[in-house]
Amino acid sequence: MKKISYILATYIVLGLTFASCVKNDDPTPPTSGLDKPINDFVWKGMNSWYNWQPNVPDLANTKDDDKDAYNTYLNGFADPEDLFYSLLSQDEIKINPDGTKTYRFSWIVDDYVALNNSFQGITKSFGIRLTAVNINTVGDIVFYVRYVAPGSPADLAGIKRGDIINALDGAIMTATNYSSVAAKLSNETVTFSIVTENMTFIADKTITAVEISEDPVYLKKVFTDINGRKVGYLVYNGFRSSYNDELNAAFAYFKSEGIQELVLDLRLNGGGSVETTAYLASMIYANAGTDKFAILKYNSKHPDRNSTAYFYNTLNVYDENGKDTGVDETINRLSTINQLYVLTSGSTASASEMIINGLRPFMPVKVVGTKTYGKNVGSITLYDSPSSDYTKESSANSSHLYAMQPIVFQIFNKLDQSDYTLGFVPDIEVKEYQYWNAILPFGDANEVVLKAALDDIRGVSARQTKSLKYSEIKEFEVSELEKRFEKEMYINDEFFNK
Repeated sequence: MKKISYILATYIVLGLTFASCVKNDDPTPPTSGLDKPINDFVWKGMNSWYNWQPNVPDLANTKDDDKDAYNTYLNGFADPEDLFYSLLSQDEIKINPDGTKTYRFSWIVDDYVALNNSFQGITKSFGIRLTAVNINTVGDIVFYVRYVAPGSPADLAGIKRGDIINALDGAIMTATNYSSVAAKLSNETVTFSIVTENMTFIADKTITAVEISEDPVYLKKVFTDINGRKVGYLVYNGFRSSYNDELNAAFAYFKSEGIQELVLDLRLNGGGSVETTAYLASMIYANAGTDKFAILKYNSKHPDRNSTAYFYNTLNVYDENGKDTGVDETINRLSTINQLYVLTSGSTASASEMIINGLRPFMPVKVVGTKTYGKNVGSITLYDSPSSDYTKESSANSSHLYAMQPIVFQIFNKLDQSDYTLGFVPDIEVKEYQYWNAILPFGDANEVVLKAALDDIRGVSARQTKSLKYSEIKEFEVSELEKRFEKEMYINDEFFNK
């Protein structure tokens, strides 16, 4: 298993700190009236690759025909970020109730080293995932802990899944102050107040975010007798290429146990590598071979990049930095299941939805939980490397670390289906947050969402019995703890430039 020690994390932090001292400097002298050459990279990269380029007037191919007018246009943006977000299509802009904008998919960053680390699960974090719920008509709000990363600050402090938190840094949450209290989660150090469901104080836990690396293969388990059947259960939290071999090892375990059903828990899985997604599909589908798993379609400027992701028989092993080691492994393919259960939530996105969509032409896929996020598009990282049409990190301009992660392709399945922009509606709906005061560990047969899948295998109709006194509760997003890139579906530099 790949891990990153706190000592190694310290070196990463120091390295990134040094890089940050120079990353935004732009020593290149202005040429032809262009004050900010990075803006030229932003426009040209987006003009070439952006999925919705034809729909954005300022990305028209004629925009740079008049060099003086083009430079004046670029000089009108003080920061590359301002230019980038002005070029996004309405297809990915959400207008919030307060009039502010949320950009759903595409990003620009000023440090692609940190970006590439995040794709491999290396981030500065408390190692905790929370859901906020309004638990009564008075307006009291609490967090319940959805997940704690092993070895993280939250784990070392003794915080566990199912814990209830009613205050941050001593401020008790209510409907009127929720936003300001939740904003504290953006701080490096936060005190979490753990309480009982009756709001009786248990303990304060003060934790500080550090660089951690999370193995996305969180839990594998076999239930030996579910209506006479062996059921494999996998909690998989991110399609990270650095852990392809760990994922393959989990399926070696399932094969050795001879499982007859598989429950894939993707409730916390926001996506990741397209290649790794195809590997997982190849592990699940017994008759995989050389059939089509997914089709990637780019804009009209890159028809040569339109491609098909087939099922695989072997996988590439990558190191902790996402670099191909040159080692291949035979995929451990299941041959004893003929359907798939997927546990989902609103955090289930992009590559996780690709698994559902890509496997449905081949086998029944039953969705259990709540509606998924709805992202049928993916991205690549664009660097300031014009000679490679902005796709190679190795030839990037060394004077800065800006990079873009725009949407450049749409994913379809074998039947040319890609109609899930509103998310997949569950076949069996189970709202985990309604059980905020009775959240059990992952893998517990009575954990409410897993139990619904196991009951379906048993032939028992799913019937929700709310554990609350109140008929209506509200779930809140906890955006402050969202990892910025966790809902990506991307093709990495190693794979894209093979």
